[in-house]
Amino acid sequence: MSDFGAYLRERREALLAERGGAFSLRQVAARVGVEPAYLSKVERGEVSPPSEATIRRLAAELEEDPDVLLALAGKVSGDLLEIIRRRPRLFAELIRALRDAPEHAVLRIVREVREGDW
Repeated sequence: MSDFGAYLRERREALLAERGGAFSLRQVAARVGVEPAYLSKVERGEVSPPSEATIRRLAAELEEDPDVLLALAGKVSGDLLEIIRRRPRLFAELIRALRDAPEHAVLRIVREVREGDW
């Protein structure tokens, strides 16, 4: 939970340094539809991460991958959850089998599935 908040704050502050006031806590909070005090508490790890919808808005605002932010928040995207629910045993087995695989091997598998080379 604190990793999510720390990452969020670090990213927002980096954008603030690069691009100025548009990425102040107040400005970002207003654009994603939350109170500045709440966003501050999220960044400090004082409250649980927000909903998937809010995390997606934060990701778009901070030019981040929403799946990365969701994972840092300890959440899974709703569309991925639906996919997993269709075949829970198979996906659990697949994910566990890939747990220690090197990144290049996982990328190869993703590429093969995407291209239909099976």
